[in-house]
Amino acid sequence: MRRMHVCAGLLLFANCLTPGLASAKPDSPDSPVAEAAAPPPPTKQSSEGRVPIGVGVKVSTLGIGGDVAVGLSHRSNVRFGFNAFSYGHTFDKDGATYKGTLDLRSAEATYDFFPVSWFHLSPGVLLYNGNKISANVSVPGGQTFTLSKTTYTSDPADPVSGTGKLTTYKAAPMFLFGFGNLAKRSGHFSTTLEIGAVYQGPPRVALNLAGSACDSTGLFCRSISSDPTIQSNIVAEQSKLNKSASPYRFYPVISFGFGYKF
Repeated sequence: MRRMHVCAGLLLFANCLTPGLASAKPDSPDSPVAEAAAPPPPTKQSSEGRVPIGVGVKVSTLGIGGDVAVGLSHRSNVRFGFNAFSYGHTFDKDGATYKGTLDLRSAEATYDFFPVSWFHLSPGVLLYNGNKISANVSVPGGQTFTLSKTTYTSDPADPVSGTGKLTTYKAAPMFLFGFGNLAKRSGHFSTTLEIGAVYQGPPRVALNLAGSACDSTGLFCRSISSDPTIQSNIVAEQSKLNKSASPYRFYPVISFGFGYKF
């Protein structure tokens, strides 16, 4: 009798377990098998391997221009830029009138090294240095002017005219330091401030005059191109101008710009 009660209890316990096991199908999303077979969620692509490229616009003592920077490492970029600007001005010197034009044209390449993330040192070179000053020279007939401390009078029948030009080296080394990173590793927008100098060599002045010049009384006149004394005084005037311009062999650079990194 006792054995029959035990068997009946075991059958009842088995019937209670069977519905629970039957309901847990292998393909059910809540089953352990389904969870193990589910594919992993897609991961976001990392931008760690991308090369940062930044572009910017700037205003500087070299003119108005732009830059493109490419990141080489976490602490360095290579940068290429261009500058352009023109300005005209008329002035009188030693009795002659100069209608001058300042033309700033240059292209540059620099290597930007960042000892800290916000400060950089940038050795570089002006690959093309087209910065120059040119002028048209004129002296009205009957007006006096001076060449190398010698006074002349412009011939009313053939007034003095000519050209003047100041040029420098066509390529020039430069060094800048400043703040900001055009190809920054985080974020997109940036501002830059740089200070430095270009070694453009001693400026060279060329002065060419034509027409006729008379003595201070206006009586004895001769052609400038054929008179050796006047030509000698023109060369002496050029030397004086070159000496005055010699401190500008170092051209100061101050630059401020905005950039965007892709």
